[in-house]
Amino acid sequence: MQDNTLIIAGVDILPGQSRRLEISVANLYTDTDIFIPIHVVRAKKAGPTLFVSAAVHGDELNGIEIIRRLINSKYMNLKVGSVILVPMVNVYGVLNQSRYMPDRRDLNRCFPGSEKGSLAARVASIFLDEVVQHCDYGIDLHTGAIHRSNLPQVRANLSEPETKFLAEAFGVPVLLNANLRDGSLRQSAVESNTKILLYEAGQALRFDEISIRAGVRGVINVLNELGMLKRKIKRKRVEPFVANNSTWIRATASGIVNTLKELGDQVSKGDVLADIGNPFGDSLAKVIANKSGIIIGNQNIPLVQEGDAMFHIAYFSENDESIANTIEEMQEVLEESPELSHPNIELTEAR
Repeated sequence: MQDNTLIIAGVDILPGQSRRLEISVANLYTDTDIFIPIHVVRAKKAGPTLFVSAAVHGDELNGIEIIRRLINSKYMNLKVGSVILVPMVNVYGVLNQSRYMPDRRDLNRCFPGSEKGSLAARVASIFLDEVVQHCDYGIDLHTGAIHRSNLPQVRANLSEPETKFLAEAFGVPVLLNANLRDGSLRQSAVESNTKILLYEAGQALRFDEISIRAGVRGVINVLNELGMLKRKIKRKRVEPFVANNSTWIRATASGIVNTLKELGDQVSKGDVLADIGNPFGDSLAKVIANKSGIIIGNQNIPLVQEGDAMFHIAYFSENDESIANTIEEMQEVLEESPELSHPNIELTEAR
């Protein structure tokens, strides 16, 4: 918080220091030690403390790369305050390339956890005690689930003025006023008086360059708005659009999918989003938009069972065409922003 004491894993990180730490959690069956890796950056002057977490779901890898790039970013030179970067919260899930903990629990439904509960509950408790309790602000990085992609978006409690201000500062076109879920990190952070944003972009087990760049840029934007950076950044601000509501359009038949609309596309009520057919090429059903909006999430695998969620459509008060244009402009800006790539990697193109 605002005082100069910051102790994590028994280590006192002093003002002006940068430290890499490890929080011990339960060992593997092989008696191999498992640690949650943490990188802490502190300015000499007191100020806000912000955490950035990734891989609460172990197969959501974009956030790991976002934090890797933040650690090496020229912008991560703090004027005031502290930043706690946690690239892998669910280390077990990362090792197994799985969303879940070894006990098959979803870590993001186990907060605030318990010192004597299940493995997932213990990890949740450790993370809250060692990291979140120190922080005024937090940004939790996520992707879509396996075989599902999300358009870069921020989900937050937009009825809270400061949280809304930071969500707008993050700089992605779409904001969702999302309810708190029982057992989520976001819920426990809010109960600890930590203002928190949830960034969703890309898909599980894949790096998506645009999603990563948008995340790096977004975290830096938030730090900039909080006055924590030595280098004051001036850039054109993306005017975000707040979704009033969103819903998943589901498959009306089982079969093989021919997708006609993509992530970020504007759709009108009655538009055909996809065709579902059988293995012989016969059309079985059309997937129809039931309302006008923007596609902010979709299923990638071209095989569906009846009832599968296929397209996540957000609905806005503003003109959908304006939102679609803003999304396209943001992608173009990110493609032309090499400073957001990893400094040790030459990227010839954004994918």
